[in-house]
Amino acid sequence: MPAMPTISSKTTFPKQLCGLLKNPWKTDCACVSRRGNGIMASWNRYGSRMRELKMYTFVFLVCLVPVLQAAVKVSPLIEKVSEHKDFKKLLRTRTNVLVLYTKSATSGDSKLKLLSDVAQVIKGQGTIAWVNCGDLEGRKLCKKVKVDPSSKSDGADLLHYKDGTFHTEYNRPATYKSMVAFLKDPTGAPLWEENPEAKDVVHVETEKDFRKLLKREERPILMMFFAPWCGVCKRMQPVFQQAATETKGTYVLAGMNVHPAEFDGLKQEYNVKGYPTFCYFEKGKFLHHYENYGGTAKDIADWMKNPQPPQPKAPEVQWSETDSPVFHLTDDSLDGFLEEHPSALVMFYAPWCGHCKKMKPEYDEAAEYLNKDKNSPGVLAAVDTTIHKAVGERFKISGFPTVKYFEKGEEKFTLPHLRSKDKIIEFLQNPQAPPPPEQSWEDKPSSVSHLGMEDFREALKKKKHALVMFYAPWCPHCKNAVPHFTTAADLFKEDRKIAYAAVDCTKGPNQELCKQEGVEGYPTFNYYNYGKFAEKYNGERGVSDIFCRVPNNRLFRFSREMERVCDATSAFGW
Repeated sequence: MPAMPTISSKTTFPKQLCGLLKNPWKTDCACVSRRGNGIMASWNRYGSRMRELKMYTFVFLVCLVPVLQAAVKVSPLIEKVSEHKDFKKLLRTRTNVLVLYTKSATSGDSKLKLLSDVAQVIKGQGTIAWVNCGDLEGRKLCKKVKVDPSSKSDGADLLHYKDGTFHTEYNRPATYKSMVAFLKDPTGAPLWEENPEAKDVVHVETEKDFRKLLKREERPILMMFFAPWCGVCKRMQPVFQQAATETKGTYVLAGMNVHPAEFDGLKQEYNVKGYPTFCYFEKGKFLHHYENYGGTAKDIADWMKNPQPPQPKAPEVQWSETDSPVFHLTDDSLDGFLEEHPSALVMFYAPWCGHCKKMKPEYDEAAEYLNKDKNSPGVLAAVDTTIHKAVGERFKISGFPTVKYFEKGEEKFTLPHLRSKDKIIEFLQNPQAPPPPEQSWEDKPSSVSHLGMEDFREALKKKKHALVMFYAPWCPHCKNAVPHFTTAADLFKEDRKIAYAAVDCTKGPNQELCKQEGVEGYPTFNYYNYGKFAEKYNGERGVSDIFCRVPNNRLFRFSREMERVCDATSAFGW
């Protein structure tokens, strides 16, 4: 056994040991001085090696305890980086990286503890890394990337990298909620509750908090149900928070993000079908919706003084009742009209259809030219199949608008490409069969799962990683993205935890689904984790982007084979 070290006059012990030795002079941690050698001599006189061993071990453990208590447990999900080549690889293979630079191993302890908690939640959506600029290799890396955490008061610097390049310094509150929100949407606005101008808005986080607010609050409440990505919500928030300040003490204006799936029941209860939805409560009971989405803070304050339900909207004037040059047909008049006009185009439409509304002016202008000319090569007619359902069933109209060409009373062609005035006139001047319809994406064999309103949530909740493309068949950008998306899906077809799925937003039942999922343009790519929305993808749409950089390389992070595939696709520009 090694010899017991001598306790000299300069030996320093922690306070715990001082107390245990019952120092008669009640000194501080530098307690054993002149008495030290005497104590040691006393132990030696007992001549017990076992006792020496026990005391030696005891002293060691007592001295070690404070060190262990001070150490921060760093999550294994935080990637420790010290070499420049590893840092470059990290940025090359991850699209959403938050890096903590510290001047020493302990200077970022408080942030490391917080980031360890954050890493658990954003796993698969973002990456957190740590660079200790105090050790040898780390110092070289920090010098290369020109980061000096010692210039910060706490010796730590947080920088964010997006798509392989520096994005921004993290300057939001160092809180769990704020960091999670930032890493889920690094380019999005800060949390609403972090805005000092929104201090008078009551920010509700959970359904339990919402129920408590309704139960305890005596004042009238106007609740704004919103989604963080919603453009109208973002425009309304400054107005709403100003109204909250102006009516403070009299009314309660509250906000709640209800986009997560956990609030589906709440949305159904209060008929939240779009964002924002404003609900007015008195003594815990829902009374009205507020629907002045273009209103000012004064409009909200005035409405709160005399809340009234939304006024019924004036009924839209039917197209057939306007001064339109188009011949508007019914179930009874269609056949006679077609017999009378040997060359006719008929547009089958629904009043609510956005694409029909867009086409109407073009169709009217073409009709102005064709229907009033005695020598016209043909005429234009229209049928509202929501009213004249027999006609719609007879011609199997399943989407709007549907344009058909009739010759001598007989249906000849369906013409999905006719949408503009010039194309319509050009066709009637020389009617030709359209090119054969292209096979729909859904009908083509591939590894993409085509989902709809009826099976969307059930299918996604079984998948750890799912990237969903919301599209419209006529959309040029969607058509360009389809082959890349299909190729990416094929690469993962053997993995049951991963899904590449698509939703056709033009299909009737899917329109509500696309609205719920925040689709405002085509294509829209959303990433889901076990059925829960995690983030939107707004980057490029090539194979190496969809496959290798969406979402955050999370699908194959530890696979060297997949990394080689990514490098190849990037090299060939796919």
